[in-house]
Amino acid sequence: MVEKQDEMKKKFSCLVARLKGEQDLDKLIQRGLVVGTGFMRMGGVIIDPSHCWHITIGDNVTLAPRVHILAHDASTKVFLGYTRVENTKIGNNVFVGAGSIILPGVTIGNNVIIGAGSIVSQDIPDDSVAVGNPARVVKALSAYLEESKQKMSSENVFGEKYTLRNEAFGEAERKAMLEACEKHGVIYVE
Repeated sequence: MVEKQDEMKKKFSCLVARLKGEQDLDKLIQRGLVVGTGFMRMGGVIIDPSHCWHITIGDNVTLAPRVHILAHDASTKVFLGYTRVENTKIGNNVFVGAGSIILPGVTIGNNVIIGAGSIVSQDIPDDSVAVGNPARVVKALSAYLEESKQKMSSENVFGEKYTLRNEAFGEAERKAMLEACEKHGVIYVE
């Protein structure tokens, strides 16, 4: 009985996701998409459904809302009669910011942050922060993280109590966060 309920929940979740326009990750994996452990994707992510077996995503990768990962470029079809297809690879410990597009043939190394709205048209090396259109490396990840650590203090770091995961999150928490942002310019939330 429990197995049947679990199966029904999964089917219902898949139906809701389809109605929202979300892709079925299990179906993409069945088609050949390779995804490591600790993979997270937010809403509106598109992983090239027609050539997903050309895409490899490593461990501990987060795709923020509306990220697109492509392995094919159909622009050549009109002129040549053929679509260009290349393998696209994302390493381990990678965060891809909202609205970014990763183009066919790109390899993103390990320990990388891709800034929101970036168009990744060339390889990004390990230990990098890359932003822009086209995305370019602006600093080493280790330097970015050290700069962030230097900005953190007891006045601008907030725990899980200050997230929507906390059912008691309310006006007092919002106010404290807004005031800290005004005072310090940046805050950090667990």
